Amino acid sequence: MTTITRNGPRIGVLVPYTNCNIEPDMQLLCPPGATIHCARMGGYDVDEIPGSDQMAGLGSSDISEPLMLLSGVRPHAILYGCTSATLTHGPAFDADLSERIKSGSGALSLTAAGSLVAAIQALGAARVGFASPYLGEINDQAMRFLSGQGIETVKCHDVGRPLGNYGQGELTPDEVFELALQADHPDAQAIVLSCTDMRSVECITRVEAALGKPVVTSNQAMMFCLMRALDLPRHDDAPGRLFDLL
Repeated sequence: MTTITRNGPRIGVLVPYTNCNIEPDMQLLCPPGATIHCARMGGYDVDEIPGSDQMAGLGSSDISEPLMLLSGVRPHAILYGCTSATLTHGPAFDADLSERIKSGSGALSLTAAGSLVAAIQALGAARVGFASPYLGEINDQAMRFLSGQGIETVKCHDVGRPLGNYGQGELTPDEVFELALQADHPDAQAIVLSCTDMRSVECITRVEAALGKPVVTSNQAMMFCLMRALDLPRHDDAPGRLFDLL
């Protein structure tokens, strides 16, 4: 039987209850010795197309119970695993939610949206290409969110059709790769792939090789910010130029 070292940080993740990809991504990105612990949160209708109102509702929903249950493992950090839930409210809401999670758990708290911004800024990028599986209205809010943090979106690209709560996670890595290529622009200094349920982590290396530019994804950005905050070194399974900054 293989023995797994478990002497690293315990990482808690708050996961939208239909999200099928953040947990596999976190396992792929997890630093040696660290462990991943997840709690699911609701606050939205699985049968509705996830538009701005639904994602804003998720962001403002009561997370006290999943946060309490997740706090039972005494996590060193808690990641809020939905990007659009706070993109739809703006940077001030995102920062406040992070503080509320920290106050309720005593752990380092990082959101997906806040981590995207921090990762882009760590790369020194001021102009980005942006791709997502979101409806257009959420993309507009995402661009305003980034603009408020001094980041200009020089091109935005989406899948061109409304996707349900499961459809976003069903995009293949090949489809995400093509989505990323369509978001490129001569002025873009980095490519941003937003959504914790999109299979972006698996194509980071491929996109960077094709475009010669760094890629930032929601789940990768959260893990980067966590590793930087906890002073953890890069490991072999951490993909992308972003992790070269550790």
